[in-house]
Amino acid sequence: MAREPMAEDDKPPVAVVTGAGRGIGRAIALELAAHGFDLCLAARTSVELAETRSQSGLEAKRSLIVLADLADEDSADALIETALEHFGRIDVLVNNAGWAPARTPLAKMALADLDRIIAVNLRAPIVLARLALPQMIKRGAGAIVNIASMAGRNNAPGEAAYAAAKAGLIAFTHACFAEVRDAGVKVAVIVPGLVDTSLIPNNKRMDRSLMLRPEEVARAVLQVIDAPAGVCPIELAIEPQRTPIR
Repeated sequence: MAREPMAEDDKPPVAVVTGAGRGIGRAIALELAAHGFDLCLAARTSVELAETRSQSGLEAKRSLIVLADLADEDSADALIETALEHFGRIDVLVNNAGWAPARTPLAKMALADLDRIIAVNLRAPIVLARLALPQMIKRGAGAIVNIASMAGRNNAPGEAAYAAAKAGLIAFTHACFAEVRDAGVKVAVIVPGLVDTSLIPNNKRMDRSLMLRPEEVARAVLQVIDAPAGVCPIELAIEPQRTPIR
């Protein structure tokens, strides 16, 4: 499928996907590969990234693997620099990587966990967008898609810091869109409800069959990418048809 705003030459468009080793990130990477994208796959675990690459069917030249712990302040710079050196441009940046400990009252949360929540879920997407935007603006094309969570809207107890980070990511998306909308660059945030991944622990009160599938989030990302820049949805909320919690 052609990506007419992005295909400036005969080369395939390039997408950077963080948290691409499993779950939602892997589903997004596979969806993009199936629609003709070259991929820069970023996560902390090489074995999982190699499996994503294998499932994508892309050869190594078209599927760059970058080990990155986005809690590290230098990791965002290294990721974007490596992607640009390898592919020459970035057409799509998907900020999917996220992290949260088990639900913990704020008064009992370790400071290291608080710092990691903010670094991975909020600081890293902002820094990655800042680094990827100049070459998108110069070309007058590109898309940044942030993956948030309904936690940023629902404010559940035990998730104060995580909810704040995801709410911040939503607010950042709206402000960033306002900055670059006239440059032809799309910026959007996907806000999914509960998604059936390994990050959701088993719970007798949950019917996992009613949760969203990672592939549904991936299709929402593709919907943003396919939308014309002028009518790109800034915020796209997707919920299961029924609540999975009894």
